[in-house]
Amino acid sequence: MSLHDDAVLVLKAYEDQPELRQTYLDHLSAHPDGMWKACEAGHLTASALVIDPERGRVLLTLHKKLNMWLQMGGHCEPGDATVAAAALREAEEESGVAGLTLLPGGPVRLDRHPIPAPCHWHLDVQYAALAPAGAVEAISDESLDLRWFGYDEVAGVADTSVVNLLEASRARL
Repeated sequence: MSLHDDAVLVLKAYEDQPELRQTYLDHLSAHPDGMWKACEAGHLTASALVIDPERGRVLLTLHKKLNMWLQMGGHCEPGDATVAAAALREAEEESGVAGLTLLPGGPVRLDRHPIPAPCHWHLDVQYAALAPAGAVEAISDESLDLRWFGYDEVAGVADTSVVNLLEASRARL
């Protein structure tokens, strides 16, 4: 099964945000290359919020290009078998945390946001990744900083999309 086919199945099974979900499905239907960065009409991305529920905290990255605190995530790559695998790969690469596991139940949220030209949109499929006990983070080349924030601190440092992702992740926990 192709990554494109997996994304369609994942989105069809996702039961929240019906209008946005349909936007994603319509995009993939109209753009066979809609999984890849080269698709200038927009493309799917995969991300994961790294959560340590025992300590009531999340790990955020200070994105190098955007200078914003965000969850880990990015573009799908040809080696990614599934959207979930892409989100987990991105979370592990950007956090340096080994042994992350995705919260069961598929994506937690969808978030469509504009990006600079030549592309126009990221259609992000957002997961939550559980940090193992004693998780040790390591900053990546894609990040200016990497830091744990208590649940109650996130709204003070991150944008609404991250706050919504945290709320949906906590509800699923």
